[in-house]
Amino acid sequence: MDTAEWYRRFAEQEVRGRSPAYEDLARGVASDTRLLALIDGLPPVKRQPNLLLASVRLLGGPSAGFPAFRQWTVRHWQRVRETMLTRRTQTNEAGRCASLLPVLAGLPGPLALVEVGASAGLCLLLDRYRYRYDDRPAVGPPDSPVELPCRTNGKVPVPARVPEVVWRAGLDLEPLDVRDEETARWLECLVWPGQDERLARLRGAVRLAREDPPRLVRGDAAGALGDLVAEAPRDATVVVFHSALLPYLEPAERDRFVAAVRSLPVRWVSNEGSSRLPSVLARLPRGLPGNRLTFLPALDGEPLALAGPHGEWLDWLIP
Repeated sequence: MDTAEWYRRFAEQEVRGRSPAYEDLARGVASDTRLLALIDGLPPVKRQPNLLLASVRLLGGPSAGFPAFRQWTVRHWQRVRETMLTRRTQTNEAGRCASLLPVLAGLPGPLALVEVGASAGLCLLLDRYRYRYDDRPAVGPPDSPVELPCRTNGKVPVPARVPEVVWRAGLDLEPLDVRDEETARWLECLVWPGQDERLARLRGAVRLAREDPPRLVRGDAAGALGDLVAEAPRDATVVVFHSALLPYLEPAERDRFVAAVRSLPVRWVSNEGSSRLPSVLARLPRGLPGNRLTFLPALDGEPLALAGPHGEWLDWLIP
């Protein structure tokens, strides 16, 4: 899709009903030839709506009201451009763990976790969060500073406890260290305006990561994966997982990564937007909702559920 359509879809399918300020800004950008021309001067992977909006916020620009946003962004475009070129939308959304937990808890334990596209590694801490699926009893440490609510449909296999994790490591091209204040501020800028609950759980997850930082390795999604997997303990079930990684890989890189995972002695848990893994999409028993962004939690390439992009809802597909 072209840039205007990308911003329209972001407004209609991602932030609509979740962040009115960003919906207004994204619709404005989609209709503004001057801003679109500036954005189109960036490499395709750098034209992402959330990257633009977060970069403006990081630099102190307005995050609401399109006329003010447009004026400020055009005036400060060189700074905005440099920020977009040097930053990545490494949104480290702990809420996605609510989509992953029922899948991971169903695997033989203990688990050794390898997250690809780990950002700051907050999803590697999934056993340290507390989960609340509808009105069921909460799962996870009662003293956790992070509680993840999730609405469900279908026979979601909600576990009685979080899985035992005996080893964990993350892989990323540019791992983020949340002990650095500027890094933590960038992660906060990636949370949409008006989403106070997301911001609160990000801060809680950052607190946990600062107390006991997960191991993060700098490397390519496909090229460095085999060496990292080889370090995992052999008496554990090794799980390679990723969530919202694939939009940042070119199609050829995506294919290499999938081939690399399938060649390793691991279980593969993916949680990606529906169009990112065509082989998973093709196995769906029914169509997707057309009016909202949908993720597909899958195990070894087989779809298990439909999910909200931030883990806010989970529709189980298996009878």
